[in-house]
Amino acid sequence: MTYAYDTIAAIATPIGEGGIGVIRISGPIAVEVSGEIFRTKSGVAVADLRSHTVHYGWVVDPVMSHRIDDGLLTVFRAPGSYTGEDSVEISCHGGIVPMRRVLEVATRAGARLAEPGEFTKRAFLNGRLDLAQAEAVLDIIRARTDAALRVARRQFEGVLSMRIRTIRDELVGTMAHIEASIDFPEDVEEWKPGRIAGSIRDGISSLESLLATADRGKIYREGLRTVIVGHPNVGKSSLLNALLRESRAIVTPIPGTTRDVIEETLNIRGIPICTVDTAGLRETDDPIERIGVERTLRASRDADLVLAVLDAENGFDAADAELLSSLSEKQLIVVLNKSDLIREADAGSLAAEIQAWLIANGKGNTRIVTTAAPSNEGILELEELIADTVLSGAASANDSAVVSNVRHRRALEEAKSCLEQAMQTAASGMPLDFISIDLKSALDALGTVTGETVSEDIIERIFSEFCIGK
Repeated sequence: MTYAYDTIAAIATPIGEGGIGVIRISGPIAVEVSGEIFRTKSGVAVADLRSHTVHYGWVVDPVMSHRIDDGLLTVFRAPGSYTGEDSVEISCHGGIVPMRRVLEVATRAGARLAEPGEFTKRAFLNGRLDLAQAEAVLDIIRARTDAALRVARRQFEGVLSMRIRTIRDELVGTMAHIEASIDFPEDVEEWKPGRIAGSIRDGISSLESLLATADRGKIYREGLRTVIVGHPNVGKSSLLNALLRESRAIVTPIPGTTRDVIEETLNIRGIPICTVDTAGLRETDDPIERIGVERTLRASRDADLVLAVLDAENGFDAADAELLSSLSEKQLIVVLNKSDLIREADAGSLAAEIQAWLIANGKGNTRIVTTAAPSNEGILELEELIADTVLSGAASANDSAVVSNVRHRRALEEAKSCLEQAMQTAASGMPLDFISIDLKSALDALGTVTGETVSEDIIERIFSEFCIGK
């Protein structure tokens, strides 16, 4: 494969101005390329530097014979590098011009520009990481909360991979015994159907345990899309500002102030919450406001959770009932806002009235919280309610292994389906080799998670999502 012969280079830090910028070089001639463009202050040649050592010096242009920038060079000798190849990292000043100049002279010296994710792809292909661990690198980079980072770190450390390998090893043992008893019936004791079924049942149980973590894992990895909807002037923007703890959305007493969706990310109990403030839902002749209303309806259809904001001062009317009815398919929390403008007893009666309507209309599980957004009253209760509603019954973020990747979930579901088919095959009294075929399909599905049986197309698609330089 070409990756084994090319030496690649890329800027590994974000483009722009910063205190430091890192250019990463990896491949068979990474040390030689670096020797062409870097001069150590000590005078020691780069080729003579020991692995995992850092050296101060200058990046030079070998053609123009002048210094480009001061910097630090770090050497990583194979196989003890991130990629498993000889690798070098040059840290220079973090401006776009010095970084590009360093990259330019590196490519002139024999390296080529790296493709997106190619460094991590090489780590996978060279056996430094399995595929699930490699995917976790991207999850670590994209983590938006501490809890999301913990989930990604455990996957990077191989916790999920070890669980899957344990399941595979048990199934391989069962399949090997079945096939041995078929090929060597006189030498290998044939397992009774109950023992085979028990082994398969244990595999199904283990997969179900992993799949039980998938809902929460997806939330931590991708975040939860929460949309704030309601009629004009009920306090939707004030509620968003209260949740953000800052004045992000414009708030005025004029209905129709918010004409487009406003998106911000919150951190509620470690959950990344993408919160969307929307235009008020009402009939309007204003073409711009009408577009905002259409976007509100579209956003509510795509949401994972909807916060339906009602105006406590106006009571509960037919328009409010119509709004709640339109949200029948969604996880829903009713926010009774502006509760500070009415008596506490009246707020309690109004909440009871709304709850009775919800029960009568098949929405008895919907929770209600009273708030006064400008003074932050009820905001903490709302945040706890969001977390409880979203994560009710889901696995903890502190579980030893969490399935957070949709690709992994589908592979585990496919493996479980194959094992269930194997159970049916065994129960029907069919020959053992048919059971072996089902077990092999389950093993192949599990292998796609860690990379043992994954196709090249999937590998290319996974690493194409990475940034260049990682």
